[in-house]
Amino acid sequence: MVTQGAVIRSEWIKLRSVRSSWLMLGATVLGIAGVGLLVAYVTNAHWSASSAAGFNPVNQTLLGVNLAELTIGVLGVLVASGEYATGMIRATFTAVPRRLPVLVAKAGVLAAVTFVVCLAAVLGAFVGGQALLGSHGLGIGHPEAVRAVIGATLYLTGVAVLGVGVGFLIRSTAGGIATVIGVLFVLPLLAGALPGSSAFEGYLPSMAGRALFIMNRQGHA
Repeated sequence: MVTQGAVIRSEWIKLRSVRSSWLMLGATVLGIAGVGLLVAYVTNAHWSASSAAGFNPVNQTLLGVNLAELTIGVLGVLVASGEYATGMIRATFTAVPRRLPVLVAKAGVLAAVTFVVCLAAVLGAFVGGQALLGSHGLGIGHPEAVRAVIGATLYLTGVAVLGVGVGFLIRSTAGGIATVIGVLFVLPLLAGALPGSSAFEGYLPSMAGRALFIMNRQGHA
């Protein structure tokens, strides 16, 4: 009998042996750290009295999370739909006839990898970005700094799991990616354009997730 641990090990081997996994993780790190550091550098280099209006140093250095949610969501879809595209899913379900253990293993492995990678990237973006902001930045000891770093990491981890679920349900890479983009980016735009949709907006994954790390000017969520 195949145990859950064996399924998890199998999914870990699949994830690390596929080149697209490393490409998307690399793009995620580049999006988080690269954008955050670039924005911090440009902001400090072109600082003026008007720059203080609505400025929040935490939000500035975590702008790259908005790009990373796309790359990590796409990776989640690929983890699930890739096997359907190659036909390898038949071998997987022959070894593990029940779907749930496979889904749990895929989501769990990707969630663990995403959390570790994104935590390092978000922390690097925050610490490096605050240093580049100079006197306008905050230290990691700021009361809300740790909450923002952990919140952004948890949000991206949730997006990865969402991508796996969508890919597993739709079984098409193109369809899964389109669905993730629709849920994360298109629905918030539509909700914002509709009158009386403020109550609905709070339940969208992207809006609820950003509430974990986006702060107002005073440094509070």
